[in-house]
Amino acid sequence: MAHMWRCSGLRWSPGGPVLLWDGGRRSVLTRGKRVAFAVADGSARRCVGARGHACPVVAAVPGRSTGARCEECARLDRAHSVAADTIADDPRPYRVYLAWFGPGLVKVGITALERGPARLLEQGAVCFSWLGTGPLMAARRTEELLRAALQVPDRIPYAVKRAVRSALPATEAERAAEIEELHTQAVALGGWPESLTREPCQVVDHVGVFGIAGADPAVGGVVELLPGGRVSGELVAAAGPDLHLAVAGRGVVVLDTRLLTGWELTPLDSPEGEITVPVREFKKEQEGLF
Repeated sequence: MAHMWRCSGLRWSPGGPVLLWDGGRRSVLTRGKRVAFAVADGSARRCVGARGHACPVVAAVPGRSTGARCEECARLDRAHSVAADTIADDPRPYRVYLAWFGPGLVKVGITALERGPARLLEQGAVCFSWLGTGPLMAARRTEELLRAALQVPDRIPYAVKRAVRSALPATEAERAAEIEELHTQAVALGGWPESLTREPCQVVDHVGVFGIAGADPAVGGVVELLPGGRVSGELVAAAGPDLHLAVAGRGVVVLDTRLLTGWELTPLDSPEGEITVPVREFKKEQEGLF
């Protein structure tokens, strides 16, 4: 019987994207690598628990969920989340950033200083710049200031991010323009917390890191995994949680790795590539890299 693996998510390291597995195993994902796995026959997707603790009832979760948590575990996870604004006493320094995902799509956010740019890579930010550094609540107040004064959102749906990447400007200067303009407006605002140190605009571009420049356009995206389903293809690009797999006779298909968590997976030997799980074809106006 083939050994079963449970994926615990994708993380971005200085060397690129890495798939993490229960038990500590890591799979480094480099472009040109074949990603191939099968979902165990007769298996069901199970809740991954919260904050390092297993789900007490090992609840079944929907195949299309990107969180892979039951209602109770999702509530517990968010109850201890900086992103959900439920923690106010974290002593670590935080950074405020502006992130750009495509034309007209800029958001403001915060991340722990110790994490560096990992949060931006995980979100699939095409480019970004830091705005300032300081205590958590000062960073939060700055984030709120930009939302109120400049109408900059703090969230952008991932489906929107994915869709607009098919029409990215060709040069780094063009991609940086909106962030540079907003950064200038942001630092000119009054009302910044005194404990937050402002940082100059230095736009970091991730197009090369993601490998999306010149890549073949994706024709669709995996909707969900199913028991007995197979996914195999050559990795040609990766951005945020998305892997772009070239499948012989089909083209490039996007696999959101958040759909992997909670399933029992086995290695698959499929040199030509195949996908036997549901795939949603991209609409004409969304055809492109994502």
